[in-house]
Amino acid sequence: MASPIEDYAILSDCHTAALVSREGSIDWLCLPRYDSPSTFGALLGDDTHGKWMLRPTDPDAETTRHYDGDGFILVTRWQTASGVAEVVDVMPHGDRRADVLRRVRGIEGTVEFEQELRVRFDYARAMPWMRQAGTDDAPALIATAGPDALVVRGARLTASDHAHRGTVTVAAGEQVDLTLTWFSSHKDVPAPIDVDAALASTVAWWSKWAEGIEHAGPHHGEVVRSLLVLRALTHEDTGGIVAAATTSLPEDFGGARNWDYRYVWLRDASLTLEALLDHGFVEEAQSWRRWLLRAIAGSPEDLQIMYGLSGERDLTERTLDHLPGYDGASPVRIGNGAVDQYQADVIGEVMVALEAARMAGVDETEFSWPLQRALLDFVERNVDRADNGIWEIRGEPRYFTHSRVMIWAAFDRGARAVREFGLDGDAARWEELRDRMKAEIDDRGVDPEGGHFVQTYGSTDVDAALLLLPSVGFCKADDPRMLATVAEMERTLLHDGLLHRYRTQTGVDGLPGDEHPFLACSFWLVEQYAASGRLNDARLLMDKVCGLSNDLGLLSEEYDVTLRRHAGNTPQALSHLALVRAADALVGHSGRAAHKQNA
Repeated sequence: MASPIEDYAILSDCHTAALVSREGSIDWLCLPRYDSPSTFGALLGDDTHGKWMLRPTDPDAETTRHYDGDGFILVTRWQTASGVAEVVDVMPHGDRRADVLRRVRGIEGTVEFEQELRVRFDYARAMPWMRQAGTDDAPALIATAGPDALVVRGARLTASDHAHRGTVTVAAGEQVDLTLTWFSSHKDVPAPIDVDAALASTVAWWSKWAEGIEHAGPHHGEVVRSLLVLRALTHEDTGGIVAAATTSLPEDFGGARNWDYRYVWLRDASLTLEALLDHGFVEEAQSWRRWLLRAIAGSPEDLQIMYGLSGERDLTERTLDHLPGYDGASPVRIGNGAVDQYQADVIGEVMVALEAARMAGVDETEFSWPLQRALLDFVERNVDRADNGIWEIRGEPRYFTHSRVMIWAAFDRGARAVREFGLDGDAARWEELRDRMKAEIDDRGVDPEGGHFVQTYGSTDVDAALLLLPSVGFCKADDPRMLATVAEMERTLLHDGLLHRYRTQTGVDGLPGDEHPFLACSFWLVEQYAASGRLNDARLLMDKVCGLSNDLGLLSEEYDVTLRRHAGNTPQALSHLALVRAADALVGHSGRAAHKQNA
């Protein structure tokens, strides 16, 4: 089986990403994009589904690892009975190629490494034709199947049982470079990469990017790493921000709650945009807005909640029945059925994020504001329509209080664009609709007995999305209804100090099984505690949740408090951007465009 989810490191060239286990195996890699079919897919099955393992032949070798500086240059140090060696893993940035570099360098004594390479294109549905190339001094192995090909260089590999194996030995002061390069099979084999130059330029690029991070306060290291993760999940050419690097890592171990997160959710991307803006990255905001305008161009009636990296719309959900899933959790899914859902909060998220960009100095274009007006017209036409909510409930559509609040936010931001930024539009009509929504929510979105906001109209349950109400200005964090909502969450949704999204036992999501506390929600609770004056509780919870990150500062989607394991897709953009917001709240910066809120 694959390693524990928390044992994986991420490599990224800002076009795609690889997951490397603590044992030195690349068990997940999609080429050339985050959402391409996998080349190494052992993460969702076993070795036969593709991997590239590189580790000492000493079975008792001990390992430590770290990222070299601010970036994704992974250094794994191996201590063996015969010596010490390091492996430097990196996906070079900036050369517009799809390369993985693995530099083996000797530190003390002599260490022998073993390689095992199993190339399985197209989610392990395509066994490639392998052929030897190169020379004795510069061996190369070429794999080809359908549209895909790659070349592996640096050490001789020989075929055995549908895998290719070999050894590499380094003494102190020596190094061996192993490289993998993907290319389209109809093209010539690319020339070898200059490893020294690629390493140097990649280190420099990540360092320069990190230098632009504006942050001062507690948890500085975690904030920097989280912003780096958000950049690592952003496609450099298109500006699309994927929700995670993986598909089908289970929310419920052994269960069916397995989803493909390698796409661009408008909601998650909007929140990421704001986190980047808050920390000095206006250029990234401009790139994302261009992506957004391209993706949703056309009739608002065709708006989707998610898109492919270039704005692709066909994300039909399918199952890959030949893959057994992570530790037997099936089915493995590609595509995402939630693409066809109506989620009423999404346009509100987009409007809030675009206002933040406007406030940061990103000018409207002749196209961008008319598109926002069209979105508001769509919201008005669908204002009374039930939806599937932020959590993509696969049960019957309902009136989710959070969704209704985000409709309120959409009209609010539209009116403010006219009143405060001088844009054209029917501000009076949007204010009327905004006020109507507020009256409706005050009447139907609050439990008359408990005095707390409710998950859906007519229920008494809460869900963690209600923690977002103050951040968009609907109410204050110390509003009695919010305080009652938090108390109800603490009573019904907390498990070992961490917050669930909602009570799955009610059957509202229409799915079998259960799930674990959702890490972003616990960070939202930190934000609420801080904004409502519970600073000590905020600090304690922040320390607790940050302490769940792996040794490289990475967070997945959920955390199993019983088995003490990460769960769900990883690394998860929403978890990391919620961490950033929580850290900001601890120093008094709370809410989205907080100084412009009119609540």
